[in-house]
Amino acid sequence: MEFKRITLLSGHYGSGKTNIAVNMAFELKKQFERVVVADMDIVNPYFRTKDSLKEFEEAGIKLIASAFAGSNVDLPSLPQEMYSLTDDVSSHCILDIGGDERGALVLGRYADSIKRENDYEMLFVFNAYRPLTPDADSALEVMREIEWAGKIPFTGIVNNSNIGEETTPEDVLASMEKARELSEKAGIPLKMTTVASGIFPSLENKIPNLFPLKLQAKIM
Repeated sequence: MEFKRITLLSGHYGSGKTNIAVNMAFELKKQFERVVVADMDIVNPYFRTKDSLKEFEEAGIKLIASAFAGSNVDLPSLPQEMYSLTDDVSSHCILDIGGDERGALVLGRYADSIKRENDYEMLFVFNAYRPLTPDADSALEVMREIEWAGKIPFTGIVNNSNIGEETTPEDVLASMEKARELSEKAGIPLKMTTVASGIFPSLENKIPNLFPLKLQAKIM
């Protein structure tokens, strides 16, 4: 898998973007020395990259997140250190952007610098099994809202269609037509399809650009 210096992940709430961000970070670490994960989701407190802090530290991956992430303190703020993502071009970064337009608003602060450097991938995480993105048209509407708020256009799509631990290979295969339709309507490529590592072997030769995911541990 080829990475730009900055990879941004966004999508509707519950699309699974945070788990993808965590898995991508470990894949990125195999290729580059300096890897940074930035949790820019100030809206959803339940699934946070900070839950993987211990694993990140053991792997030598730096995490930038709100000091209140993972707590019951609701303060929608980001640390000043976030600006290092665009200032320090020696690091490869994964940015976990908040879902929908409200969550993507914070991206606007960094959009001009990211676009000026022009070494980024902005990926929309699509889950056809979520109630508000069951088809290409509804997902495209969410995409446009995020683009408007974040001021960065999407460059690709990640099909992360799943129903949690009950997901079967057939569920993933059934989602491919919708993911391809979204790609066609949005005018951007379907970059990859993600699946739980347990069902990866049964789909490896059936779906192109398949990316296995390990489930992120949730700290309660």
